[in-house]
Amino acid sequence: MSPECERVMDALGGPLPPELAAHAASCPDCRALTAGFGALEALPVAAPPAPAVSAPKLEAARTQALQELAAKPLPTPWWRELLVLLAVYAVVMVGGVFGLGRVGLVANMAPPMVVAGIALLLLALVGGGAFIAVSPSGRRTPWLFIGAVAVAVAIVQIVGGSGQPGLRGFLAGVIGCMKTEVLLSVPPLLITLVLLCRTAFQPVRAVAAGLSAAGVSLFVLHLHCSDGTASHLALGHVLPWLVLAGVALLLRAWLPTRSYAP
Repeated sequence: MSPECERVMDALGGPLPPELAAHAASCPDCRALTAGFGALEALPVAAPPAPAVSAPKLEAARTQALQELAAKPLPTPWWRELLVLLAVYAVVMVGGVFGLGRVGLVANMAPPMVVAGIALLLLALVGGGAFIAVSPSGRRTPWLFIGAVAVAVAIVQIVGGSGQPGLRGFLAGVIGCMKTEVLLSVPPLLITLVLLCRTAFQPVRAVAAGLSAAGVSLFVLHLHCSDGTASHLALGHVLPWLVLAGVALLLRAWLPTRSYAP
């Protein structure tokens, strides 16, 4: 084998320089070598074999699928769960407003139009969050939208305050509103988590559901609380609302999913 042939072998796999291409065209050994190498490159690359699945695992998956279908042969209409959720929210909301409003249903000292506008915004938050939590399209809701709604509600809640301090001291007022908000949020959060566990865990649904469920108590406090200072609203109203939404996300991530049926 000549030195040119060795150089041709070393250059296989890429374009040959002009002098080596001329040699390969005139040398029978190099022509056979380059032709064989080209045929090898043209062969399709074999895909890696799929991992074998044992028969017991296949049978277990089949049995679980049949059990799911036997338990729920027909898909449950999602709007029924929405109605259940909204009914629980309404009961807690009305009970909280009348339970805390023995002296007056509305103690917020802001202008009536401002109070009504923020109340409607909170009602839209509660209903919209519940819709995202249980509707089939809820899993496609972008995180940016959820974050923008949370920030907008927080800003409107703080900016829309009356600015008038309450009768209690600052710390006592903040702690009192925190306790009220947490206690009123327990029933909505419980029923929300129960419904969320009926489908696969999806973080965006859990956060929307938490904001909605905690929004019930936020609505009650908006009407009942007479302290309209920005610091009180931020610490006693908005902060617990956001924390409760985070708690809902953590609890749903920890709780097991009871069904993967549609």
